[in-house]
Amino acid sequence: MRHLLTGLRYLLATLSALVLLLTLVSVVPSTKWWVQVLGFPRFQALVVLAVCLLGWLALSWPAHRRVRWGLLLGCGLGLVVQASFLWPYLPFAPKAVPAAPATATTRLRILVINVLMTNRQDARLRQLVTDTRPDVLLALEPDDWWARALRPLQPSYPYRVELPRSDAYGMILYSRLPLAHTQVQNLLQHGVPSIRTRLRLPDGRQVTFLGIHPTPPVPDTYPDGVGLRGAALEKVTNLVRESERPAIVAGDFNDVSWSGTIQQLTHAGELHDVSRGRGLFNTFDARSHLARWPLDHFFVSTPFQVVELKRLADVGSDHFPLYIELALPD
Repeated sequence: MRHLLTGLRYLLATLSALVLLLTLVSVVPSTKWWVQVLGFPRFQALVVLAVCLLGWLALSWPAHRRVRWGLLLGCGLGLVVQASFLWPYLPFAPKAVPAAPATATTRLRILVINVLMTNRQDARLRQLVTDTRPDVLLALEPDDWWARALRPLQPSYPYRVELPRSDAYGMILYSRLPLAHTQVQNLLQHGVPSIRTRLRLPDGRQVTFLGIHPTPPVPDTYPDGVGLRGAALEKVTNLVRESERPAIVAGDFNDVSWSGTIQQLTHAGELHDVSRGRGLFNTFDARSHLARWPLDHFFVSTPFQVVELKRLADVGSDHFPLYIELALPD
């Protein structure tokens, strides 16, 4: 028993040191990809810190009073730091976008899904679209195979922008609503497209829609984009400002809600994160129960209101679909 307690204490000490180091480095302002990635598992780090804190209280170790209080204080401060990033997204925090009244009549339903290029469970996705009947479907990462797999949906979606690619940066937009002034733009790098268009609502009003899929904060197909996503999102903010219409920005952002890069979208006040005050909506990784965080997002401008925001069932991808129903007051 004595050896078991000793081993447990050393394990707890190792975990405490690692998670406190992760917490410390994750708050350092940096464009280094490995620093930005340390900000992803904040909820997981918070859970580990809570376990360590309870462990030190239960074990009453180390015997040296100052060392013990130092460990307790360190774990407590780490908990506060991690919780401060997560708090704005909990359901009881203030909502950045107000809830729509039940009487709202002008509504817009949007479904975003990163299909995973190698995923071949297309029937599940088509069935999900049939069941949820979104007005707009934004599919990310489609190649030519996925472009063909989505074609049975076309009778219900007469307005389309199809940009299949074999490098995981393809994009397909299906819409029941007429599109206008549609543009395909490379906001930061050639070969990483985004879609900018206007949706004409049934009452005749037009809203700006931007579908984006920035490069991730780790070196991949486009390693020169590491640390430059902030420049792309700044361009998005400028486009929203120039449109002078209610705007929606949606997609797989390859970044978590609480990152400084993502929050650039809301700093100027034109856009608001619909998930603030509603939940974490961890859309990635659908194949893991432990390593999950929110990478897919919706941002809207005033005066949009939220009727419903929810993560939908797994469709075989490494991302869960994200669905929103918005209301636009008269």
